[in-house]
Amino acid sequence: MRVQKSIEIAAPPEKIWPFFTNPDKILQWSITFKKFEYTGEQRSGVGTPIYIEEKAGGPLMKMNFQVTEWTENRKLAMKMTSGPMMKSYEQQWTLEPSPGGATFTFAEEIELPLGAIGRLMGRMVEGSSRAFVDRMLPRLKSLAEV
Repeated sequence: MRVQKSIEIAAPPEKIWPFFTNPDKILQWSITFKKFEYTGEQRSGVGTPIYIEEKAGGPLMKMNFQVTEWTENRKLAMKMTSGPMMKSYEQQWTLEPSPGGATFTFAEEIELPLGAIGRLMGRMVEGSSRAFVDRMLPRLKSLAEV
C-alpha cells in the first residue's frame, strides 16, 4: 500500500524543516503519531534511530525506525526496523522549493505480512491512511505559515 500526497506551503523549506526534525513540532501536525523520540545520541543524518508510537485507527503500534535519507531542508526518509503488524513500513517527507514557498510531499509505503491476504487487507485500509494524510497536510501548512 502506497499513499502519496502533496501540498503547497507559503513558507521557505528552512522554516518547514524543524517540523520534520523537532519531536514536539512533529507531534503538532502528524496526528497519528502519539510519541516521536530520538533513541540514541545521534539526532541528525542517515542512521539516526527513532522510536514512534502511532495510532491510526487500530491498536497503538510501538515501532523503531532508522533514518535512511537526510538532506537538510529537502528530505527526511525513515524505515521501520522493528514493530508489530507490518512486514515493512517507510515514510518520506520531501520539500521542493517553489515560487511561493515549498511543495511538501508526504509518502508512505506499507507492506503487511501474509502475502495475498496482507495485500487485500492493505487495500482495505488504504482509504483510512489517505484520510489521515488529508488531515495532516493542512495542519502542517497552517503551522508552518505562521
